[in-house]
Amino acid sequence: MSIDETHIGQRVDEKVARQVAEAAREQQWDRPSFAKGLYMGTFDWELIHPHPTPDPEAAARGTAFMIRLRAAIKDFDPAIIEREARIPDEYINALREVGAFGMKIPVQYGGLGLNLADYGRALMLLGTLSPSLGALLSAHQSIGVPEPVKMFGTDAQKQAFLPRCAKGAISAFLLTENDVGSDPARLGTTATLSADGSSYTINGAKLWTTNGVVAELLVVMAAVPAHLQVDGTTARGGISAFVVEADSEGILVENRNVFMGLRGIENGVTRFRDVVVPAENRLGKEGAGLKIALSTLNTGRLSIPAMCAGAGKWSLKIAREWSNARIQWGKPVGKHEAVGQKIAYIAASTFALEAVFELSASLADAGMKDVRIEAALAKLFSSEVSYKIADELLQIRGGRGYETAASQRARGERAVPVEQLLRDLRINRIFEGSTEIMHLLIAREAVDAHLRAAGALAEKDSDMAAKAKAAVGASGFYARWLPKLAVGSGLLPNSYAQHGRLAKHLRFIERASRRLARHTFAGMATWQASMENHQMFLGRVVDLGAELFAMAACISRVELMRTSDPANATSAELLALAFCEQSEHRCETLFRDLWANSDTTDRKLSKKVLAGDFTWLEAGVLDTSEGTGEWIAQWSTERMPDMRRPYGH
Repeated sequence: MSIDETHIGQRVDEKVARQVAEAAREQQWDRPSFAKGLYMGTFDWELIHPHPTPDPEAAARGTAFMIRLRAAIKDFDPAIIEREARIPDEYINALREVGAFGMKIPVQYGGLGLNLADYGRALMLLGTLSPSLGALLSAHQSIGVPEPVKMFGTDAQKQAFLPRCAKGAISAFLLTENDVGSDPARLGTTATLSADGSSYTINGAKLWTTNGVVAELLVVMAAVPAHLQVDGTTARGGISAFVVEADSEGILVENRNVFMGLRGIENGVTRFRDVVVPAENRLGKEGAGLKIALSTLNTGRLSIPAMCAGAGKWSLKIAREWSNARIQWGKPVGKHEAVGQKIAYIAASTFALEAVFELSASLADAGMKDVRIEAALAKLFSSEVSYKIADELLQIRGGRGYETAASQRARGERAVPVEQLLRDLRINRIFEGSTEIMHLLIAREAVDAHLRAAGALAEKDSDMAAKAKAAVGASGFYARWLPKLAVGSGLLPNSYAQHGRLAKHLRFIERASRRLARHTFAGMATWQASMENHQMFLGRVVDLGAELFAMAACISRVELMRTSDPANATSAELLALAFCEQSEHRCETLFRDLWANSDTTDRKLSKKVLAGDFTWLEAGVLDTSEGTGEWIAQWSTERMPDMRRPYGH
């Protein structure tokens, strides 16, 4: 099924929603994937070792830019952004002057042509100064106009838009709607083709449009209704992507949204009323919009792991300094084991965060591997781990962790914004695919080979004849695959011996990969077509793969440092050893919970809660929320003024 159903914009059932999402997936695996192999019981260490390294010219460009960027932002005051809830114009102009808005744009279009690794390091630096700066630039370059135009634009589109973006014309990506998040089948914004085929007219509304309040250019996802073509045939249309000038007549930026964190983010509600867009501004074919969005996100998601790694590094620095300075019971708090264990977790996990980002970005830069699972795992792992790091840091800092930096400053103390860090990081577990959605997306890719082999067995609507035929094909696949899961290099005591103390953890990864594949097969055999309904099982499967991937990334990074940074290689090995030991304990818990859990009872309870059986438990509190929660759909320029405010003009 193509992404062009007439159901779009209407209430759709689960089947149609899944078909639309499935059609948007990249179906082929033309290049090897290390992470996909982990889920299938194949630990191919040679895919990530030796660790990919950039060519010298690219590395030199990245180093030179980081020097200029540090100089440009040395006088930025993050407290101003937090206090005034906006990024000052002079900061935006300073970033424009050093080319920060064109980091990922090719040199021939006026950009810096940085690779993903150096782009991420720049976001890491900016994010530790203020995550709002990182959000501004990553929304512009990772999912805004530059990336989809670079990947899918025509030569004319690249010439028209990329130089503008490189010079600092801020862009935004508009997909989410008030009632449409990760379920694009229900998209309500439409783009209707004119009779002469020269333009589209867009109508609808978009919610949470990061950069939308200040953008000059927008990438808008809209559903094109079916229409007649010149030859008299009917084009089925579908969700399509358009580059839209933000100052087009009929666009209203109706509200600037306010959040618990990222106070400097420019995020709003954008409405379209009869907005005319030239047909040549459509990216790709009609109906290709979701594929464009997902392809963009394959590498665009790596901006979040980069900034999460930066948050981990900052947290480690603060934890170390405070735990040495704060004295309790006659010695620094860091020397008390209860606190020391938290410090060890922060240090080991920070090393893993950086290793996961660097490996994923380097694999993407090399271009020889399919990194869609690696990038998704990096986003999932990093957003969860960095938030736990921040929470542990807050606990170490105690009352000062809970107190705002402004309050600390007012009392004459060093202003350390730990509570802000926790608020700012929280969105990463929602941005660009919530943790729950990432579990489902990764699980779908991870079990792709099983679904292909199972065929009709994995389809609820298949008849008995189709299932019988599919069973024959599946039996052949599993007859060849299952025996490979019985033995492997992880069972040999001397395998990976060249990696010294880390060898035993490589053996664990190899054994755990095969073990994970066996459990996944058991799930498929048990539930078949209803496997997709067992989301907690699939989530644990995904989390196991994430842990194995992070362990492998840590070891690969240590081996890289033995030659690239020998002075720190020994301490890096200790960090990797600690992370692997911590991770193995988490893996054993996840393996146990695959089958020994409270899922059945939880499922029963949640259904009864939703049915209203426990409203008595809600008694005794006051509901302080306001309004009905209904979306106000009418267009009213009088009700709310246009909130857009171009930056730096």
